Amino acid sequence: MKHIKSPLISPSLGTSRVIDSFHFGSVDGPKVYLQASLHADEIPGMLAAWKLKQQLTVLEQQGHIQGEIILVPVANPIGLNQHLMDIPLGRYELENGFNFNRGYADTFEQVKNLIDGKLGKDLAENRQLIRSAIRQAVNDWYVDTEFHSMQKTLLSLCCDADYIIDMHCDFEAIQHTYSTHYSWDSVKPLAHYLGSQVNMLADETGGNPFDSSIDMVWKRLTDCYGDIIPKACQAITLELCGQNDVSHEKSDHDANAILNFLRSIHLITDTPPALPSYPESNIQAKLLAAVEPLKSQTSGVVVQCADLDSHIVAGQLIAEIIDPISDNVEQIRAKQSGILFSFTMRKTATAGMLVAHIAGDDVIRSGYLLAP
Repeated sequence: MKHIKSPLISPSLGTSRVIDSFHFGSVDGPKVYLQASLHADEIPGMLAAWKLKQQLTVLEQQGHIQGEIILVPVANPIGLNQHLMDIPLGRYELENGFNFNRGYADTFEQVKNLIDGKLGKDLAENRQLIRSAIRQAVNDWYVDTEFHSMQKTLLSLCCDADYIIDMHCDFEAIQHTYSTHYSWDSVKPLAHYLGSQVNMLADETGGNPFDSSIDMVWKRLTDCYGDIIPKACQAITLELCGQNDVSHEKSDHDANAILNFLRSIHLITDTPPALPSYPESNIQAKLLAAVEPLKSQTSGVVVQCADLDSHIVAGQLIAEIIDPISDNVEQIRAKQSGILFSFTMRKTATAGMLVAHIAGDDVIRSGYLLAP
């Protein structure tokens, strides 16, 4: 294992941070990039990453890693240091309100300009040409803040990866994932190993999140040039249940699911296990555009009226917002059938607050799909 410290731009005198990355195996072979806690108050992935580090160290010593695995257990040291009166605030940068998982560089146009007229019929040569162009575009991204230097560092670590796995969690939630139509067939086994019943797909989400910043370059190049573009990068975001789901049992399950996926793609060469016996019908992809965000219209006490992981029918009561002063009770009901997969941790609502998400089957949204 090789431990590399990548320094970020110093935001103030006497202050400096680094991204710690752990590199297993060798560059000869496929490359997988894994990171945790890009939203720094989402800790389940951080513990799973630590479990992975211990097991990958042993597997490397045994000669079972045939390729390169880069692991970043703490992807956001900036957000990890943001607290207000003992409350961690790791989703947005406090200086400017930026979401740590939005605004990654869109390198497509520069990459297209760099490769135009140079592509041939050899897929391996095209793959290398495109990866070099993506790395050049990332390296050319001018950054002058600690926030953007962190984003650039993370992209630099993963821009030539065959697989990108970004570990997050929700507030209170069941296991679920986000990916693209482009990547889904390749990463579906990982969702199966995790037992993820809600897997949401969109090629265009808006907001330039981390997970689709590289695989969508390949997809868009394929749209332009056709079959001479190899399928060379697949990405997935894992939502490892909720913020309080930090336990040895849960993290062992998540880490083992990832290791089994790496076995299934032959990056780890000891015997891959069979897929677990979850019903195939449970490991389904749904459109991100069919996800219904439920918001409060008033303020008050939040009372949850439906269980996570339950199948909801249209019109079903999901939550009540109770005003103990006016006696007003707002009933929040589902507009469509689906699976209730996330719910707020907050027990008091503000007007317009996101309360829950339902994964349905009918397209009900467009545009910026990652907006709450």
